[in-house]
Amino acid sequence: EPKAGLPKVDKEFYVMQGDLYTNHKFGTKGHHEYSHDKAGDELPSYYTFNGSVGALGKEHKMEVNVGETVRVYFGVGGPNKVSSFHVIGEIFDKVYSEGSTNTVKENVQTTLVPAGGATIVDFKVQHPGKYILVDHALSRAGKGLAGILEVKGKADATVYKSTDKSAGDMAH
Repeated sequence: EPKAGLPKVDKEFYVMQGDLYTNHKFGTKGHHEYSHDKAGDELPSYYTFNGSVGALGKEHKMEVNVGETVRVYFGVGGPNKVSSFHVIGEIFDKVYSEGSTNTVKENVQTTLVPAGGATIVDFKVQHPGKYILVDHALSRAGKGLAGILEVKGKADATVYKSTDKSAGDMAH
């Protein structure tokens, strides 16, 4: 952050993406050992946010209120894969690519973050619901890479009104 800091926001979260290479397939119970062969071939068994499957939403809740501005400090620890970071149902109001505060991008849907790199995204949530944090290489969600940002509060029909009753609380 610059010495004077970034503009104030209501909530901040720190999220790290990683790829894990084990001697077992995704979802196998029990102890897993590191697989040098899978790492060398860049074939992860797991993709995680903050070190484990379900860390964002199950282990550690990310909760905000309608109308709040959210900042996510997002990094990719790798060791091998890049991320196309996206929050389903949101547009990033500001993106500080690779952590640079010199050039700010606005109104970005998905931002590319290199392995070993980081970015900062700000966005204002305008509707209640469960927003899914993903790498837009969406098949990675099937290996554990998904998080939930839960937005609480009253819906504003001028922002969005669902006509699909089956959508429940995912109707944003």
